[in-house]
Amino acid sequence: MLRFFAVGFLAILVVVVGVCAAIGSWAWWILVVALALLCVVAVADLIQRRHSVLRNYPLLGHMRYLLEGLRPELQQYFIERNFDGRPFDRDVRTMIYERAKGIHGELSFGTERDLDRVGYEYLTHSIAPVSEPQEPPRVLIGGPDCTRPYSMSLLNVSSMSFGALSVNALRALNLAAARGGFAHDTGEGGLTPFHLHAGADLVWEIGSGYFGTRTEEGWFDPDQFAEKAGCDQVKMISVKLSQGAKPGLGGVLPAAKVSDEIARFRGVPAHEKCVSPAAHSAFGTPRELIAFVRRLRELSGGKPVGVKLCVSSRSEVLALCKAMLSEGTAPDFVIVDGAEGGTAAAPLEYEDNIGLPLTDGLQIVHNALIGTGLRDRVRIGASGKVATGTDIVKRLIQGADYTNSARAMMMAIGCIQAQRCHTNKCPVGVATQDPRRARALDVADKAERAQRYHAATVAQAVQIMASLGASTPADLRPHMLLKRLSATEVRSYAVLYPRLESGVLLREPPAEWAADWAAADPDSFRAELPG
Repeated sequence: MLRFFAVGFLAILVVVVGVCAAIGSWAWWILVVALALLCVVAVADLIQRRHSVLRNYPLLGHMRYLLEGLRPELQQYFIERNFDGRPFDRDVRTMIYERAKGIHGELSFGTERDLDRVGYEYLTHSIAPVSEPQEPPRVLIGGPDCTRPYSMSLLNVSSMSFGALSVNALRALNLAAARGGFAHDTGEGGLTPFHLHAGADLVWEIGSGYFGTRTEEGWFDPDQFAEKAGCDQVKMISVKLSQGAKPGLGGVLPAAKVSDEIARFRGVPAHEKCVSPAAHSAFGTPRELIAFVRRLRELSGGKPVGVKLCVSSRSEVLALCKAMLSEGTAPDFVIVDGAEGGTAAAPLEYEDNIGLPLTDGLQIVHNALIGTGLRDRVRIGASGKVATGTDIVKRLIQGADYTNSARAMMMAIGCIQAQRCHTNKCPVGVATQDPRRARALDVADKAERAQRYHAATVAQAVQIMASLGASTPADLRPHMLLKRLSATEVRSYAVLYPRLESGVLLREPPAEWAADWAAADPDSFRAELPG
């Protein structure tokens, strides 16, 4: 049969070459040995039971696995167009690399995007643009219960733990943040010396595993927390409820990446898969969460404390708002993580189908805080596929006060979107704990690149705001962002996502919010909605 042709041809070739070797020079014997090894492989393919392809197509079947291994590189470098790659297309990746290197970031000959595509979004420039401010605007984080507010950049390093990233990657990002004046989120893997490496301002993230501030049994340890939160570099504390890549699941660090060093910082066994619980043990209701936030603020000496979540439903967000009103205090900030986030390893079903995209999540949180009269005391951060100046401005228009970026910052220090972060085989030393791979990442050079990328992208966002006629983020309005709904219909965000009036949910909830408001319970995250 044809599928055994390679084996038959090889057998004939072995006989012919064997005869030639018997009457010829020693060089023929090298070929005999090579062919004999191929015969061994062919026989092994025939008798093994694990791979049907190899059993039916001995030798030839190996081509399938070779091509499958090369497919991602072939796709990225030879097949995908400049504007249709995922998660980030070539144009965006190139822009990040060029800004990081300090070279031009312009394109010529017009856009390659389909501006008539349904879903395409446009910013509306002003005929009378304003002058750009001399210094990029910053956002003051800290409500009335906070005694040590923090001035935040418009773009910051999003949460990435030691374990997810290599030591050199963390050092480079920390040095860039220190030099560039932006914040560095630690991720849930604990506050490590590498986050403290260069003196950058830190957002210390506390996840459900309480790594770095946990008892031997895995419970939250207030004494450890108070000691570490007192560090001057820790400017804010973020309680992670969920993350965009896998909302409803805890964080996972594969066993291959749990080194002795990581295990020591996290307080977990080395060389075993490190899994965070899906839910926190320190609280179980919205009211208890708000009380936990208050406790962390007190233990930290009055520093801003907030929550990070991928939004699931309006009723849950409204339950949090009701708890804030009932307890008489609120988080100083809420970081909304979109379902398009993705530095964490996650099952395909979670990456593709669970959690709201950043736009929808922002609209819900922003409107919920406005409708309950809490918006002026709670700042909103946006995290999820933020890479360009346009991304920053769009998120500010949609309700955010500032943005965080993970993958773009990784690219600024050398990430090539190989999508092997969870395998410990990152080819550029960014997302690995293999010291031989991590050594490829030069800290000083990559820190300079991340700093340049940050400065250029924030400058571009400020320039875009000026083109829209906005001197500051407070001047941005929903009507400045348009979305194409069909070939002949374009609507602004002011129409697509109407803003609630301040405090309206406390007076008379609009019809489209009434059911969620009635179902929201400050003593339960599980709202009972009709139907």
